[in-house]
Amino acid sequence: MSLFGGRPAQAPPSVAMNERIEAAAMEVEMVSDLFNRMVRTCHEKCVGQRYHEPTLNKGESVCVDRCVAKYFAANDVVGKVMQSQNEQAAQQQASASSGGGGIGSLFGR
Repeated sequence: MSLFGGRPAQAPPSVAMNERIEAAAMEVEMVSDLFNRMVRTCHEKCVGQRYHEPTLNKGESVCVDRCVAKYFAANDVVGKVMQSQNEQAAQQQASASSGGGGIGSLFGR
């Protein structure tokens, strides 16, 4: 709480808003990069170089569906592994900082 009983002190709204805008912009960039890489990869694997028909044939369509599903599954696995590694690193950092630290701990005291 603030000194006069109002709301607790917080970062100025403009700072918090800018951080959220930056985070949202980074997320949009990451999603669009994922989409562009997926389109490029699946197009190269599933669609021929010469277009004989204006639409995908059955084989190309099935290939694209499977490619997209595999791409998202792989992305999900990588995301879970990275999240797990981040959590482990945070736990190690927390245990190292609560373990006393200081010069004495470096020399076994």
